[in-house]
Amino acid sequence: MKIRLLLTVVVTAALSSSADAHFVLVSPAASVVQNRLGDPQKIAPCGGVSANPTRGTPANPGLASNAVTKLTGGSSVRLLVQETVFHPGHYRVALARTAAELPADPMVTTRDSERGPWSVSAAIQNPPVAPVLADGLFAHTERPMGLWEADVTVPNIDCANCVLQVIQFMAEHAKNLDGDYSYHHCAIVNIVADSSKPLDTRWGQASR
Repeated sequence: MKIRLLLTVVVTAALSSSADAHFVLVSPAASVVQNRLGDPQKIAPCGGVSANPTRGTPANPGLASNAVTKLTGGSSVRLLVQETVFHPGHYRVALARTAAELPADPMVTTRDSERGPWSVSAAIQNPPVAPVLADGLFAHTERPMGLWEADVTVPNIDCANCVLQVIQFMAEHAKNLDGDYSYHHCAIVNIVADSSKPLDTRWGQASR
């Protein structure tokens, strides 16, 4: 798996005036329309935000983008992430036939603070176990200066409307009302198996 940091002309500091958004899923195309900061992205498994009576803001489940990415089983999908509000941490990628089958957010180690539980670290699967495709991606403690980029191998399966999930774990952060210590985006992907390769049985069979 290739991992790169692409330098861009985006000034991330200028985007950091809000503490409510943390990354944009640039590629593959997100299943929900994102604003320039990546909102809405708090609720697992694929984004959205609950109503906040204190701020007077309504719930926002997100508007479907209707974007679908076509992939060949056993090939790589190009992952591009723009971190719009810096937090130390890392990213995880998972794939499931439905959103309900996506894995829970990782277990988080916390410490006590004046603001309540404060995130220290999160469990990383090494090696990743299906349905997780990659974990511990882009681990960092300093503000990135460009796009995070990685080529992630997808399983050799037939899967229409599979759900590819990308989450960001945030270290050194208070527990959020939505999503606890993680932020979430998904992409809808249509995977057609490569007939020259064995099928990956870990994702079960496509429904007929």
